[in-house]
Amino acid sequence: MRSIYRSRAAHEHVRDWCEQRLDAWPVTHTRSYVDTSPGTTHVTTVGSTPAPGTPSIVLVPGTNMNTAVSLDTLESLSGVGQVLALDVPGQPGLSADIRPRRGRTAWYGRWLSEVVDQVAPQGAVVVGHSLGGAIALACRSERITARVLVSSAGLIRLRVSPAVLGATLPWLLRPTVHHAERLLRHMTAPDTEPPRALAEWMALVGASCRSSLAPPPLPRSALTATRTAPAFVIAGAHDAFLPTSPLRRAAGLLLGADLLEVGEAGHLVLDEAVNRVAVVVSEALGAR
Repeated sequence: MRSIYRSRAAHEHVRDWCEQRLDAWPVTHTRSYVDTSPGTTHVTTVGSTPAPGTPSIVLVPGTNMNTAVSLDTLESLSGVGQVLALDVPGQPGLSADIRPRRGRTAWYGRWLSEVVDQVAPQGAVVVGHSLGGAIALACRSERITARVLVSSAGLIRLRVSPAVLGATLPWLLRPTVHHAERLLRHMTAPDTEPPRALAEWMALVGASCRSSLAPPPLPRSALTATRTAPAFVIAGAHDAFLPTSPLRRAAGLLLGADLLEVGEAGHLVLDEAVNRVAVVVSEALGAR
């Protein structure tokens, strides 16, 4: 396994960007590291210790995302319960910088189980976005009391249209803020302007990191095995990667779950409609 960063300097630039964002965040929070098989995992905790018997909310971001670009999401979810936000190993952020070439989804599932067992002794409602959803589905920890799968990979193959590809290639070849904004517009609802900080982050990621591909769907047996805990599936009506019709069919067939379609969102539901997600997370906290 090799580092996801193109150079040591690139690694330092990403680390500095994330640490400066977290240091400047006015919301009360704590930061810590836990030891896992891939290396250290960075955990940001927001909110009070949950009442006895109440699970924590464990947030697992998607590809190229992390805690430092999810601060508004953390603040909103912390109104529902204690949030433990993870930087995913092998993704740009403050956790370990390696990922395997093969068997990646199962590897991530084992990693998440290690983390949950350490940080959520009373159980965890895992909120997984995109890649994070696939990781949540691959995790077999008995501490998971519910999964909230937001624009989740792992159920169907992601679709890449010519328009999305036409925006992705310039970002990969010349990762400027302008090219990042153009790509992000395909991830949001029409007429939605991507946050400037997110565009700056994506430009930094494109210049500094070797981005990973979307994970394939998990085997049917692996998905049906997750029915021991309730699943709540959320997707944006304008998702350019995961059309809601096939995603709804897969959620019902494989997870026994309905799909909540958010009309005002694309793939970045956590950024565009976090209050809708928070309502579902509140419901999931009471589910068994």
